[in-house]
Amino acid sequence: MTWAGRLALVAFVVAAIGVIWVTNLFLTERYTILTRNRAEVRQALYSGNLLSELQRNSIVPILLSRDPVLVGALNSNDFAQTSQHLISYIQEIGAAGITLLDESGRVVAATDRSLLGVNNRQSPYFVDALRSNDTIFKTTQLNNGAYEFTYSRRIDVNGALAGVIVVLVDLARFEKTWAGISDAVVVANSEGQIILSTEPRWRSKTETEALAVTDAPTAIERAFQITTDWSPGPAEVYLGGEALMRLESRIPFRGWRMTSFTAYSSVRERVNGFLALEIMGFAVLLSGVFYLTSRRAVSRAGLFQRESAELRLLNAALEREIQERKRAEKSLEVAEQTLAQSSKLAVLGEMSAAVSHELNQPLAAMKTYLAGARLLIKRKRSEEALASFGRIDDLINRMAAITKQLKSYARKGSDQLQPIDLRDCVSSALSMMEPQLKQRSVEIIRTLPPEPVIVDGDRVRLEQVLVNLLRNAFDACKTASEPQIEILVTGGTQAAVTVRDNGTGIEDLETLFEPFYTTKAPGDGVGLGLAISSGIVAELGGRLMARNRPVGGAAFEMVLPLSRESRHAAQ
Repeated sequence: MTWAGRLALVAFVVAAIGVIWVTNLFLTERYTILTRNRAEVRQALYSGNLLSELQRNSIVPILLSRDPVLVGALNSNDFAQTSQHLISYIQEIGAAGITLLDESGRVVAATDRSLLGVNNRQSPYFVDALRSNDTIFKTTQLNNGAYEFTYSRRIDVNGALAGVIVVLVDLARFEKTWAGISDAVVVANSEGQIILSTEPRWRSKTETEALAVTDAPTAIERAFQITTDWSPGPAEVYLGGEALMRLESRIPFRGWRMTSFTAYSSVRERVNGFLALEIMGFAVLLSGVFYLTSRRAVSRAGLFQRESAELRLLNAALEREIQERKRAEKSLEVAEQTLAQSSKLAVLGEMSAAVSHELNQPLAAMKTYLAGARLLIKRKRSEEALASFGRIDDLINRMAAITKQLKSYARKGSDQLQPIDLRDCVSSALSMMEPQLKQRSVEIIRTLPPEPVIVDGDRVRLEQVLVNLLRNAFDACKTASEPQIEILVTGGTQAAVTVRDNGTGIEDLETLFEPFYTTKAPGDGVGLGLAISSGIVAELGGRLMARNRPVGGAAFEMVLPLSRESRHAAQ
């Protein structure tokens, strides 16, 4: 696309955005005024219905205070048919309930028979009715937070107090009606406290306190969730950052005021519907422009297809090369494992001479004990012969322990990691090296912590690393007058095993862990032990380090992460 075409496209997009913006402002203002007018009409209807209900029920106590049946029942104290008489008035009057109290405040008749016998002497509507000759209106808050609205009037017979008639006004039904039509409606008394509300949690609060309630359920969410980021215009109130339309009117009854909150969601729905049509029209025009410009791209498609075919061929060749490299890496991995096992078997072969020497001693002792036992049996000294056999059994167990260590060291490692105590690995490695260490009086200093040092690893492979380190330390001490090897196991945030010797030290620390690097004489080693050991420790998530000691000799340190259980216990 040329620069002129690009500028034309940008101008088209800017013009479309401008038209949509102006349309949004115009329609938002228009539909907002329409929504406000409807809310005002609806609020006037609510206020009129509420006032009509209050005025209609205010006449009921006057009529009932002159009812001959009720007056006669108070005179005769015969209230057998009085409750039924009051029930007959309920449907005609439309009140929520009617209660007749005697001069002591006891309920003697009621449309709700469960109230019979209840003493309401301390009730505000009873006390205020006794003090006045007019009808008394009272608003009382119940334990559940709702309000009870009552008209009460005293009944005099021959100038003396006979009882009090109480009419319960049902204003709660208006709350249910409002909740099904409007977003949120509240009625507050002259003190500003909310006495009627479509949201029960707002009752007994002021308007400011009610709007601060953030966890109110359906009514607030239904009223104040706006589905757009465009502000519809000046708002009278905000809740949770959302704009609301607030309308307030006065109810000509005891200073009551009605307030309604209307969300702008209906305004946005209408505006967004019209804007969607505009956007669709602009999209159709824009798609036509793109269709014309796409014709020019058709000629380039052939070129792109040819280039794609060449790329696919190159991709196929690259995939074949990747597969070949993967096979080579796999073969290399197998070769490395085989080499590690071979190195371990080579070490095992070197140890076998010392082990055979170690086995010759118990074999010679067993021969001596067998000869002695044969003589003891001929002389019928069977108990002493049994003691010789017990010594022979001990020697056999000792030989089994030596060969068991060799067989355990010779087997291949496992891919599955298990919790292992490094102290046991050190003990096993020392047991396998014991025949070689005895050939030369090497002093072994072993420092182990009293508590276990648990790591996740393979016991065979860890023992292989420790045997390599001990063997290197043993070889390094050949020239020392008093050869000494120190083994230190530590725990804490991580596990560590340090093997120190008092030999000649390490000449080249840089190439120490490279394969086939060795300082030993030809035939004593091929230089793979430390390289394999370093690889094993790295696979277990640790590191193998070496350094020269200031006092002479070398120190190798194997650091491994603690097992998950040990880390949790430490924390």
